[in-house]
Amino acid sequence: MRKLKNGVKRRKRGIRRTVGLFAITLSLGTGLLTACGADRAGGAGMESGQEAGEQAGGLAADEGQAGDEQAEPTTLIYGSGDYTRINPALDEHGEINLLLFDGLTAHNGKNEVVPGLAKSWEFDETACTYTFYLEEGVTWHDGEPFTAEDVKFTIETIMDPENASENAPNYEDVEEITVTDDHTVSFRLSAPNVAFLDYMTMAVLPEHLLAGEDMQTSDFFRAPVGTGPYKMENWDMGQAIVLTKNESYFKGTPHIDRVIFKIVTDDNAKTLQMEAGELDLALLPPKAAQTFENREGYACYHMQTSDYRGILFNFNNPYWRENRDIIPAVCYAIDRQAIVDAVLLGQGMPAYGPLQRNIYNNENMEHYDYNPEKAVEILESAGCVKGEDGIYTRDGEPLSFVISVGAGDQVRADMAQAAAQQIREVGIDCKVEVPTKVDWNGQMSYLIGWGSPFDADDHTYKVFGTGKGANYSGYSNAAVDRYLTLARSSDDPQVRAENYARFQEELANDPAYAFICYIDADYVVDASIQGISPETVMGHHGVGIFWNIAEWQME
Repeated sequence: MRKLKNGVKRRKRGIRRTVGLFAITLSLGTGLLTACGADRAGGAGMESGQEAGEQAGGLAADEGQAGDEQAEPTTLIYGSGDYTRINPALDEHGEINLLLFDGLTAHNGKNEVVPGLAKSWEFDETACTYTFYLEEGVTWHDGEPFTAEDVKFTIETIMDPENASENAPNYEDVEEITVTDDHTVSFRLSAPNVAFLDYMTMAVLPEHLLAGEDMQTSDFFRAPVGTGPYKMENWDMGQAIVLTKNESYFKGTPHIDRVIFKIVTDDNAKTLQMEAGELDLALLPPKAAQTFENREGYACYHMQTSDYRGILFNFNNPYWRENRDIIPAVCYAIDRQAIVDAVLLGQGMPAYGPLQRNIYNNENMEHYDYNPEKAVEILESAGCVKGEDGIYTRDGEPLSFVISVGAGDQVRADMAQAAAQQIREVGIDCKVEVPTKVDWNGQMSYLIGWGSPFDADDHTYKVFGTGKGANYSGYSNAAVDRYLTLARSSDDPQVRAENYARFQEELANDPAYAFICYIDADYVVDASIQGISPETVMGHHGVGIFWNIAEWQME
């Protein structure tokens, strides 16, 4: 252990040697960072992002060296994706939310619902009403008291159609919100929703700072104030987000003094910076993570996720409205195991549906196992004719579509390229593009990812339900809608299992996606960091690793 610690120390000192370069970047005076700006910096290079992280992480550490080494402030630098705003009410994704905000409930390391800002709750089955009893003495990062009015404000904000929140479908059953006193709030539902306690993990926002603000454009979301274990210190747009521990956190002061979300959008750059000691924690692709195995100063966590990948067919595009019947051929054309082996190095599993890593998974449905002969059979049964170039035509038009992939995710790009090649081999001209901006309505298809690590209602009802907030495919199937509604309305596990089984079967019969695989999450960590829970099942984009960040320590 002594040898390992010494290895870590050497990496840390390498960071501190470059501290002097970064005072200009973040305008540090006495070691405190200035308030963040409201505008996103354009065209910023990776080097200045590196500088931001090293400045914020290293300066305080150097200042502490004059005294006892044990008094040295601790800083964790995380290789993060980029943020243009931090708005948990409207935007679903965002690892940083767990550090800045709390919900009424929370998830523990087993993904179970536990108390958060609510110390307890009760459900009146007759009135279909949840009542939450809140922790007392909790304050926002600006010192103002947290109250039940903040809870009411947050959920009403999400429910307001003008705000166009991705999370709105989770609360569409809420008919009335009643504040009894500062520490008691009730939600009356129009129908039972067994996932409601899961959805109350939603970050609560401060009414006193957001009342009357535009929830899409408010500057608050570039200088957020929460109740969480960490508070915003500085945000250098496109470079780094610096957080300091909340000394007044109601669950206890965090051990790590400062956490920096250093913006590194390129996986190769992230890997190089991890090797150079410029990052302490990063989610890396399998090929990159493999290089850190058994290396001094590092720990590697190979974690299971509920995060799947698949090809979203855009039914808002006329192409798929006209060619919906050949989607099963696309599904049969994909060799999922080959993609898992080649792209993920075997770290994942072939996918056939959205709930494979959920307790309600239904294995007795069409898996669309690799079967190019079956794909060809479907095409020819639909009247498609194979041309001399090997591509099928329909009514004189070639079968051809494009898979769009978001920029900066090489794993997704590799998956898309592999799938496109396999689809071309059965006679469908399939190409891959990486657009500068995703056009959800205009694109033909997209390499999508979702996951349901908690209740099965999560990322099913709002993803596949007609007109729901995260249904980016424009998919609509009345039977799917019915089964998902019945499943969320019952707390009987058997009833839920039956309806989720039917939902999965119907989705397989009428695919919204060509599912490809479930991925695992490879986190590479500075070995000095203790307290990470490796058994926790991660969600979409690996979200969830920070669930107990307040308990982490750096040796």
